[in-house]
Amino acid sequence: MIELFTSPTPNGHKISIALEELGLPYQVRPISLVAQEQKEPWFLAINPNGRIPAIVDHDNDDFAVFESGAILIYLAEKTGQLLPRAAKQRSRALQWLMFQMGGVGPMMGQANVFVRYAPEKIEYAIGRYQRECRRLFEVLDKHLATHEYLADEYSIADVATWPWVSGYGWASLSIEGLSHLSRWLELIRARPAVQRGLAVPPRPDQADEARAKSAAQILV
Repeated sequence: MIELFTSPTPNGHKISIALEELGLPYQVRPISLVAQEQKEPWFLAINPNGRIPAIVDHDNDDFAVFESGAILIYLAEKTGQLLPRAAKQRSRALQWLMFQMGGVGPMMGQANVFVRYAPEKIEYAIGRYQRECRRLFEVLDKHLATHEYLADEYSIADVATWPWVSGYGWASLSIEGLSHLSRWLELIRARPAVQRGLAVPPRPDQADEARAKSAAQILV
């Protein structure tokens, strides 16, 4: 049994979507970011970085894995799914996974903070991160013009990237003119496992959500 420590954020949804896609049995342990539960000593023993998501694989000597990209690779290797075995195809999937981990996620996270949550509007920061996000979107769009998925087949690269890119509106970003990216977003959204994964964990009520927004810098 996989125990998933998570919250309803893009990084959290990567893992719940992957678990649904892989058909692995798992138990959800919601983490309250507003209450700073991810900073408590018991959680830091699982993830020293104090961030979600994290997993504990109770079928593998209670092995703990943190960092969403590392979790995706671990789960893919555990099941033999969502990551090609052939060297070149595997490398392509991992390249696009790293593109998300090093680019799309951090840049969109910063755009979200400066657009939505910074105590003052810093136009330089907003413009910088929005422009970089758009550039990354254009890289994806150009690639997807000749590929159905990010790699040779549906993989953890798509699972990792979709939850971030699909939230483009939250950072006041646009995908206008990016028809191939739009096609890919809808293709992934239509997957039943993606829909199930997005519902994990259940979102807080409106009052809790309002408090969560005030602490959004810890969500990314």
